[in-house]
Amino acid sequence: MIWNLGSINIDNFYEVPHLPAAGETLAATSYGFGLGGKGANMSVAAARAAARISHIGAVGADGRWTRDRLLEYGVDTPHIAQIEMPTGHANIVVERGGENSIVLFQGANVHLTEAIIGGALTEASPGDFLLMQNETNGQEYAAATAQSLGLCVAYAAAPFEASAVERLLGRIDLLVLNEVEASQLEAATGKTVGALGVADVIVTLGAQGCKWVSNIGEKHFDAYPADAVDTTGAGDTFTGYLVAGLDRGMDMVTAIDLALKAGSLMVMRRGTADVIPDLKEIQDRFGI
Repeated sequence: MIWNLGSINIDNFYEVPHLPAAGETLAATSYGFGLGGKGANMSVAAARAAARISHIGAVGADGRWTRDRLLEYGVDTPHIAQIEMPTGHANIVVERGGENSIVLFQGANVHLTEAIIGGALTEASPGDFLLMQNETNGQEYAAATAQSLGLCVAYAAAPFEASAVERLLGRIDLLVLNEVEASQLEAATGKTVGALGVADVIVTLGAQGCKWVSNIGEKHFDAYPADAVDTTGAGDTFTGYLVAGLDRGMDMVTAIDLALKAGSLMVMRRGTADVIPDLKEIQDRFGI
């Protein structure tokens, strides 16, 4: 079982000829909206990877439909509170080559209470996973509570803030971050990612795949070829599938391979949570 303390956003998508420069007004060629937020994306990915996942989060009255959408996608939602704050949202600008620029409003995501988080985790069992990102408040309390209950703590350190990661060191079992974030963390701590005291660190490398750093060494994994049209949500899809695979009993190598396959399909789609591939699509595409 996975317990995901995660953000829930309303994503607004704008397709543009190129990413706007400072001071530039640019007309979008298309517009759409859907369910998003790094937390929601990871919950959907984990559910589509055949894991059981319960989302811990908050929305405003304007976001009640996002909770319904998560439920439709197979995510348990009893621990998503409705509070007197607007739902978080993101304005996502995507250029023709698939690169994006995002403006994020945190909203209800950063007004979670310990009662909401603790009430959910009292239902957890030893050996479950707690998954977190950096788009909500309450990570330190959640990690300490999860650790005391015997859960495995996975942290996807984005949006990246070195101090946020440092505060959780000693409570993280699995750390996922990209190459730039890994470099920034090493600069802030004066340590390599392998010397942080985290059992397993996954550094994603975009089109170059990823590397797994553990106490037995470092292993590189190549990415699967893909014609990318939109990289939004690909990292979240990777993380959701990775944790789902581990929760289902896969070894790390097998879980990483599955996550890379999911990510390769995701970058060929426009959108976020609503277009995350399910396990059958991956099995059909890769013959597994």
